[in-house]
Amino acid sequence: MQWPSTSVIASLLCVLLALPAFPQDAPLNIVVIEGDGAINNIKQRTAREPIVRVEDENHKPVAGAAVLFELPQNGAGGTFAQGAHSATFVTDQSGRVVAQGFRPNKIQGKFEIKVTATSHGRTGKSTISQTNTAIAGAAVGGILTLKLILILSAVGAAAVAGGVYAATHSGGKSPTTITPGTPGVGAPR
Repeated sequence: MQWPSTSVIASLLCVLLALPAFPQDAPLNIVVIEGDGAINNIKQRTAREPIVRVEDENHKPVAGAAVLFELPQNGAGGTFAQGAHSATFVTDQSGRVVAQGFRPNKIQGKFEIKVTATSHGRTGKSTISQTNTAIAGAAVGGILTLKLILILSAVGAAAVAGGVYAATHSGGKSPTTITPGTPGVGAPR
């Protein structure tokens, strides 16, 4: 058996030593856990803080990654602590990070939060879309109002059906007439 020459072995060794411990060019993956599509109530200055998880190319969590959250400088958006439009946080052991302290501004509209994660020379980018609105509470109230209308409609329909049944099944007695009148509030008659 013939062994490779020392120059071939030396060349292979140089190539192997030049390889990084992990692929430097493999981007980090940013998985948005909470906050994408959120509607922020600007009247109450409440928002859902974005939460992301940073993963490597094998979908394993990346602990200790620096994650930069950037908000728009103008228009709809918000701020972090001390009115900053960007903030950097570090992922925990599960690769998760919360953009703590995010508060919406008073401008209505859609906006995007740019997210950039870096770890050991690798980066990953993503965006989180949110909307600032002054009617978030009204939308919930509208749903409750719609629910109330549906319930009252069902009760009214049942009353009409009961009246029709009673009128058509009076057993030979004179039919009952239902006449709408002016509603009133007071003691029972």
